[in-house]
Formats: sequence, structure tokens, C-alpha cells
Amino acid sequence: MTGVSAETLLSLPVRSRGIDLGHPVDVVLDRDGRRAIGLVVLCKDEAQRFLPLSVAEVRDREIVVASPLVLLDEEELDFYLRHASTMRGLRGTTVRSAGQEVGRLEDVLVLRDGIVSELVVANGRGRERLRIDDTVTIS
Repeated sequence: MTGVSAETLLSLPVRSRGIDLGHPVDVVLDRDGRRAIGLVVLCKDEAQRFLPLSVAEVRDREIVVASPLVLLDEEELDFYLRHASTMRGLRGTTVRSAGQEVGRLEDVLVLRDGIVSELVVANGRGRERLRIDDTVTIS
């Protein structure tokens, strides 16, 4: 199972019962970049809110939530941003496998449970997928 890319997540609208609530502008990852924990969503009222992935259903053309109330306000968003990483912040950083530099981080593939299964790295040969194991680090 490959999962969905961060790029794809950022292209999908967030909806509740067919009503557009906003669009993701960043993916929030744990500090090590191994699990996606949520999305920063720019809502229709221009506020940025945190959407935990655990309460969202990612579909082909949208991210569905049961209620707008699952979007946490800016105070909670700030908490997550202080204690986690973001795809925007990690993009372009060095990826190593077994201590060897393999390229720069371009994207991640996220499974349904939030686990980052693969990294997409840019190197002299183009963009390649790198399966995550214990030897892979992002710095």
C-alpha cells in the first residue's frame, strides 16, 4: 500500500457534508518526519486551523470531516507547530540512508494511519521514492 502524497493532500478541499470549509496549506508531521499528524487548513474565514488526520477521511477528491468543530483554532495550531515539523519546513532538507546522503526531501507518502511509508527525494537522477526504514534520516 503506497498511500497518498503530501502534494495530493494539499490539493484537496476540506469539506463537511459537501460544504467547503477550506484548503490545506501544510502537512504537520512528528518531529522525525515519520508520521503525519494533521493539516494546517486555511479556512473560508481566512483563519488557519489545525485538522488532526485522525478525524478526517481522505477521499479521491476531498478530505471529509464530520463537523467543522473538528478544526482546532489557532491556539491549538500554534501548539502543534511548536512541537512538530511541517512539510513546508522539511522540504529541501537532506535525506540520508545508512549515513549516506541520498538527496533532498521533496514529498512524503502517507498511509491511512498517518505513517509516512516513503520519501520522495530529488537527486542528480531526478525524483526517486525511498522506503523508510531505521537507517533513513531527514536533517
